[in-house]
Amino acid sequence: MLLRRLAARAFWTVSRWRLVTEPSPDRPTLLIGAPHTSNWDFVFMLAITWRLDIHIRWLGKKSLFTGWRGPIMKRLGGIPVDRDAPGRVVAEVVERIRSGEVFSLVVTPDGTRSGHTHWKSGFYRIARETGMPVTLGYVDRT
Repeated sequence: MLLRRLAARAFWTVSRWRLVTEPSPDRPTLLIGAPHTSNWDFVFMLAITWRLDIHIRWLGKKSLFTGWRGPIMKRLGGIPVDRDAPGRVVAEVVERIRSGEVFSLVVTPDGTRSGHTHWKSGFYRIARETGMPVTLGYVDRT
């Protein structure tokens, strides 16, 4: 974890961005990142959670986990989502939490970088079934 915190500190030092946060959650939570508008959201998510020392898992489309990227994405906390059967990931995450694994879960409820009129409901079902609170996060720019 020290290496991750050092990497995050270096990122925020050289970045033109400024990290402004409320105190980080003191227990596992569902961290909602919306809207998901850029692939840079992933970099910011890692930089924020590593800087705040929050142990996370995150949901990503299963194609991110194929080939050489798979082990890297899993090591970074990724959980692959099969968009043809998204309900399975809800059951998997709930089972991980009930089995004692402790983590905060990062979810982009719009599910893609394209515009949508509504959010997908998996994060809500996970929160209801596990009792995890929901915390909103965002990146603001001019």
